[in-house]
Amino acid sequence: MDVLGKDYRLTIKRIIKHNNNQVLRWWHCKFHAFSPPDLTKALASLGVTTGDVVLVHAAYNEFIGFTGRPSDVLASLRSAVSTSGTLLMPSMPFTGSAVDYVRSGQMFDVRRTASQMGLLTELFRRSSGTIRSLHPTHPVLASGPEAGRLLHDHPLASTPCGRHSPYAKLTEVDAKIVLLGTGVAVMTYYHYLEEELESRLPRCPFTQQTFDIVFRGYDGETRQVTTRLYDPDLSARRRLGSIEHELRMRGAWREQSVGRVSVVVLEARAVSDAVRAMAERGSYCYV
Repeated sequence: MDVLGKDYRLTIKRIIKHNNNQVLRWWHCKFHAFSPPDLTKALASLGVTTGDVVLVHAAYNEFIGFTGRPSDVLASLRSAVSTSGTLLMPSMPFTGSAVDYVRSGQMFDVRRTASQMGLLTELFRRSSGTIRSLHPTHPVLASGPEAGRLLHDHPLASTPCGRHSPYAKLTEVDAKIVLLGTGVAVMTYYHYLEEELESRLPRCPFTQQTFDIVFRGYDGETRQVTTRLYDPDLSARRRLGSIEHELRMRGAWREQSVGRVSVVVLEARAVSDAVRAMAERGSYCYV
């Protein structure tokens, strides 16, 4: 009876949760609906303009009330920067730590391995005109005139997001970082700054071990990169909320809601300046 009673209670809880989610979805669709043009307009009002290079982090599960499809989010982003702009998205093939992924022995294939960074990144990966950088743990997707230049030397990077990676070039091209329903915690650009400031951090953010990682590139050829990875212990203690606070204090945090989705637009250079200023004061993003 105890087992049956437990199963019954679990079933009831699932039904209640499902019904609550349905009511929440109905509420947002009824009172907080927004369209693809609304999203494009919000991006423009926050400073995204024709010709921009934009690194996008997006959580489509937050798009409750959106009247379009996932592909319409990508179309809205493209509309905001036009054909003369370049869009980038991260496309890591794992959800845990890079160290665990590499030690699992899985073979990354730049053409076939799916992105685990959310529905929109995988849809972007499969879109016509999108290319992917040749890196087995932190590949970046890009589409637009600057895509090739930003991605081409990623295999030379000695850490996944450091020098030679696309992240290292964001300030050169005055790139913007867009957060769609994600918050600042997912901002991969910070990893580049970790390498830049490594000697000044209270602890090295990278593994002592260097990994030789074999993967499949375009045309199925086998390639190899040699890299340090992010220390899983320190990664678990990384908190980027202090960067948001610093950017707000500097007037560099631009945000508005479209429907119930938070849209944030940041200048990569402003983020770099803020993090470097924090380091000067001995303020770091770890607990």
